[in-house]
Amino acid sequence: MKNTDHAKQLGEEKTYKLLFKFSMPAIVGMLVNALYNVVDRIFIGNGVGSLGIAGITVSFPFMIILMAFGMLVGIGSTSLISIKLGEGKRAEAEAVLGNGMVLLIGISLCLSALGLLFLDPVMHLLGASASVLPYAKEYMSIILWGAVFQAVGFGMNNFIRAEGNPRIAMLTMLIGAVLNTILDPLFIFVFGWGIRGAALATILSQAVSAAWVLQYFLGGRSLLKIRRKNLQLKVATVGKILAIGSAPFAMQLAASVVTTILNNSLSIYGGDLAISAMGIVNSIAMLILMPIFGINQGAQPIIGYNYGAQKFDRVKHTVILAMAVATCIVCMGFILVMLIPQQLIAFFNREDQELIRLGAHALQVFLILLPIIGFQIVGANYFQAVGKPKHAMFLSLSRQVIVLIPAVLVLPRFFQFDGILMAGPVSDLVSSILTGIFVYKELNSLDKKQRQRYELQMQAE
Repeated sequence: MKNTDHAKQLGEEKTYKLLFKFSMPAIVGMLVNALYNVVDRIFIGNGVGSLGIAGITVSFPFMIILMAFGMLVGIGSTSLISIKLGEGKRAEAEAVLGNGMVLLIGISLCLSALGLLFLDPVMHLLGASASVLPYAKEYMSIILWGAVFQAVGFGMNNFIRAEGNPRIAMLTMLIGAVLNTILDPLFIFVFGWGIRGAALATILSQAVSAAWVLQYFLGGRSLLKIRRKNLQLKVATVGKILAIGSAPFAMQLAASVVTTILNNSLSIYGGDLAISAMGIVNSIAMLILMPIFGINQGAQPIIGYNYGAQKFDRVKHTVILAMAVATCIVCMGFILVMLIPQQLIAFFNREDQELIRLGAHALQVFLILLPIIGFQIVGANYFQAVGKPKHAMFLSLSRQVIVLIPAVLVLPRFFQFDGILMAGPVSDLVSSILTGIFVYKELNSLDKKQRQRYELQMQAE
């Protein structure tokens, strides 16, 4: 009965109510997830200085790789668990859960060992200068020791969602983020541990989140249980998990490559201070854009269900509504970026006036086309929701990879540091034009399909 009511709700309740109901938990979860990185940069910037921010910024591509493997196994397992539960095959769902947990732990331990073994060359590859290298090494060496906690807490939290408990999954992230926010100033300022303290705060917070997730599955609250017999890897199960999770994994790896190229270009054309400034810019952009990703998560089931039910007018209305809300959010962010850029940068370091000046300039140039980004992100997500992943991936990659990488490599040759900043709006513009063309054609197609459906209903009557 609950499933019937749920389907009826997706197909009949007002779309603006549905979008709010489905998006809010996702938005909170996304913002909480972003706070880990942003809070670290704020406290390190004020407690350690601009070189500390640069150290985290050059470490970030490696952290993205750790998250990519978490998504590979976490999202792949989650989809498979949902399918098995839908088929009423609880035992098989538990087998996927067990195999997923072993993969998450095993892969994270391997990455930690490799990272610690080759830490110096990896940090150099990611853009660390001689001045930044000690900070990057000090931070990442601790993060890598605790990578298994991130893998379990982040990866297995997806399994809780697969059971239909998004609120508990959101609470997992809230616990970690709040604890990190408390421990950061304690370790950095009170204990005087500097960048090492920020890393310790992060892994301790992730350890608590991991313990919370494990307690959920080992205790009596979960539908699925961790059973010893399911901890032996099965080739067929592992293959399915990795195949399903490969798309988000590829996107995260692409993001890591882009960030590495960006850091190296910044090092050449702007030095350590430029890396610090762009690290702050990316943190601010992340906070502005995370609600858009939450809206995407909320809109996806509404669009997908109504597309499948051939209620194309509701599909179109949901897409336009999601785009409108997303545009309002990015426009508010744009107003803040343009009106108080120095104040936003100063959150991360109040003392370094040169960093504040450079960061404010970078913020305004890099995010000059922020008002059109909401439309582009929602437009790309629409195609994922209606089962056209190739369109979705092309449009997503057009902004994050296909246009951005050539722009970052070419424009600085002519405009130096400003060329790197201009790569952002160039990528935003080109990808938004492409998305506009795709979405325009798709919305016209929806109108045509709706008219045909209406005519068939009229004939049937």
